[in-house]
Amino acid sequence: MLSLKYGRLSDYLKKQGSVAIAFSGGVDSSVLAAVAFRALGSKAIAITLDSPTMARSELRLSRALARSIGIRHVVVKHTELSNKKFVSNPRDRCYYCKSEMVKVLRKVAAELGLDAVIEGTNADDLHGHRPGYKALKEKGILSPFAELGFTKRDIRGLSRKLNLPISEKPPNACLSSRIPYGSRITRKKLDLIQKAEDYVRRLGVGQLRVRMHGDVARIEVDEKEFAVVLKNRTKIAERLRKLGFKHVALDLSGYRAGSMN
Repeated sequence: MLSLKYGRLSDYLKKQGSVAIAFSGGVDSSVLAAVAFRALGSKAIAITLDSPTMARSELRLSRALARSIGIRHVVVKHTELSNKKFVSNPRDRCYYCKSEMVKVLRKVAAELGLDAVIEGTNADDLHGHRPGYKALKEKGILSPFAELGFTKRDIRGLSRKLNLPISEKPPNACLSSRIPYGSRITRKKLDLIQKAEDYVRRLGVGQLRVRMHGDVARIEVDEKEFAVVLKNRTKIAERLRKLGFKHVALDLSGYRAGSMN
């Protein structure tokens, strides 16, 4: 079944002629880039938007993965913080974020002479709160995985089939997703969240979110990693207080994707 889907995906991409891939270095965009490169060679180019909402670790990973795949990788400086509606952080903030991203992606794709812009939304992503996907569709961005019925399980399986080193990589959303709706998004907040997560992750935690509730840091990790956080609780609390948080808490419900929704 997966081989059949892979063939359909390859044919789909070849029909586009040439493509720009919105490339974050996550599992979905990495697999899409790898398949596109195999199907189109130099007519497939990965584009990463280097913005304040992207963790530095993710940017480094995207560079390494592009080299591993062999695809040409273009990194473009970008900021969503120029969009006042995004900064105000409404429930549909992702709509304004993706709208800004699309403008840049289309501009770069045109400069590079590429026919289509594609991105990695999968069939599982279509359930739930997805205002960003609405913006992509309005602007004519293609989502091959969603259109061809690829689930997250399919994509991880394809990652293993292609020998990519990220088949088990945990999902990671932009840093603004750690800030509650209605609370203004600023570069200072994004930098604080990133530094806090970098510190906790270095202690050996995999899946992680540091949610920002005013001066409170709410740490979400998988239940199996509670022990790591508790073992290092004093160090974590001291470090995060030095960064600027007054209170540090471990969420006993554990990590939940989209918990701020």
